[in-house]
Amino acid sequence: MIKKILLGSALAVGCGGLVLGTSTLSYVRTGYSSLRESIKEQIPIEVEIKRARDMITGLKPEIAENLKLIAREEVEVAKLQREVNSKQASLAKSKDAILKLKDDVQSGVKYVVYRGKKYDIEQVRQDLGDRFKHHQTLEATADKLTKILEAREKNLMAARRKLDEMLAAKRELEVQVENLQARLTMVEVAQAGSQFAVDDSALGNVKQVLDEISTRIDVAEKLVQCYDDCGSVPVGDEPSQEDLVEQISQYFSPDDVEIPVDQLADSSR
Repeated sequence: MIKKILLGSALAVGCGGLVLGTSTLSYVRTGYSSLRESIKEQIPIEVEIKRARDMITGLKPEIAENLKLIAREEVEVAKLQREVNSKQASLAKSKDAILKLKDDVQSGVKYVVYRGKKYDIEQVRQDLGDRFKHHQTLEATADKLTKILEAREKNLMAARRKLDEMLAAKRELEVQVENLQARLTMVEVAQAGSQFAVDDSALGNVKQVLDEISTRIDVAEKLVQCYDDCGSVPVGDEPSQEDLVEQISQYFSPDDVEIPVDQLADSSR
């Protein structure tokens, strides 16, 4: 089965090469890139955040190893510093002795006494030559060690600075991951709120059904009341004629009431 798949893929690529020519490889690369991006988009964000946290945790062994190397280098540099200091002290002591012997040789005496012992001036001259050669060798060694010490101190300082940058970058990455987690939590809360909105619409539907039931009951009550009014004998006093006359008198103003003719004649006299 695998052989058939491989053979089919080879034939497909071969046919593509015949049809598309040299552009086949670019199409294959584009398709692979698109497929990879599509697969990456399907990975949950929670998984990607966890993967980022694991990658940050994976930095700890490297940082610990660098700390160990720096600590070891600090010990070696301190040891080299003590050696250089010792060489410098020996050089200073050797210089003082050489200068003292030189003065004795230049004094022109035949014998000198050091710590109660008498030495011939030629012995002193020979010792002075040996001491001077040894001093030059010691000085060259001290200079070389000093240069090595300076270089190692410089490298140690650079390593410390690099380690500080790594620690700062690690802390920054941790902060970024926590910020991303907080943003994702806010998105999840917002999505949960939208789900609650669906529940609100469902409650609205229930309220609408209850309103319709209430309306139907109101209509039924109106119909029952109508049946009662239509089938019963009205009981009550009819308005009297006097009440009717009084209502009419109050409705029309006195100016609109007609005056009898005989009253008009009496008033003219």
